[in-house]
Amino acid sequence: MSVDQSTVLPYQTLRENLARRDRSLREKVVTLEEAASFVSDGATVGIGGSTMSRTPMAMIWQLIRARKKELSCSRCIISTDGDLLLGSGAANHIVSSWFAQGILWGLSKVMRHHIEGGHARYDEWSHMGVGMRFRAGAMGVPFMPMRSMLGSDVGKKRPETKEIDCPFTGEKILLVPALNPDVALIHVQRCDAYGNAQIDGLQFMDIDLAMAANRVILTTERIVSNDQIRRAPDHTKIPFFCVDAVVEVPYGSAPHECYGVYEPMMNHLDAYVKQVNGDPVGGMKKYLDDYVYGPKNWNEFLSMIGMEEVVTASRRGRSIFDD
Repeated sequence: MSVDQSTVLPYQTLRENLARRDRSLREKVVTLEEAASFVSDGATVGIGGSTMSRTPMAMIWQLIRARKKELSCSRCIISTDGDLLLGSGAANHIVSSWFAQGILWGLSKVMRHHIEGGHARYDEWSHMGVGMRFRAGAMGVPFMPMRSMLGSDVGKKRPETKEIDCPFTGEKILLVPALNPDVALIHVQRCDAYGNAQIDGLQFMDIDLAMAANRVILTTERIVSNDQIRRAPDHTKIPFFCVDAVVEVPYGSAPHECYGVYEPMMNHLDAYVKQVNGDPVGGMKKYLDDYVYGPKNWNEFLSMIGMEEVVTASRRGRSIFDD
């Protein structure tokens, strides 16, 4: 079974994990298939991006193709990526603040089938709660204090939290446990071969996630030279010493979006939602057979989405740079 995402690692364990990591400046470029070997069955997996933004879809696609199982996946906001993880059987535990099929299509019927049927576990936190758990993991401390969940019933439904009286003010405060995933999957616009990653647009919780995870797999729209990275060092958000693998995957968030590169591929997503909402089991099986297990590689998957839709999404994504 998967490791419980609420388990807080002792400081000595965190130090030992860090000491075992190879933090040298070396080339880390691998294939999708090779990167999937970094993720073991039953691993805790942190997923970067948010909702349909910079989702590491190509890496998730490859994990499903590799028949990974019993993964415990955490992400600030889960979208159709969670559908695929549950529907394929790759994940049996989701930790998130919101799980829907993007903003347009509402709650996921795939999620409801698996959670309400008792086939998988879903732990709901507040959005801030997930972020603070990653922040604690990044800092190497066992918990973070916060107030926001005290104002809702979400905290009451999470037995992992601890409500205490602040030792300085006497006010009520909530402690949320650190989250240190075994592996983080993060998609970025560009990075060098060493893993120095630059992120355009919203960073979401990816920096804390990269620091909190024991291993980090980066997928990137393109690998650039280290000289180019050094020309804009302030854009580098994830440093090489956090990263274990780099995979160049153009359109690696498809059919989701990657800021400044392409927008969501809405026709494909709309057809997907109609198919799986109509039949959460059979519709998902057909989608997986057609679009995940069927293609020979990621490029063939993109060709199945269709050149016209990919080009249209690219034009819309780059339109932010228009005068």
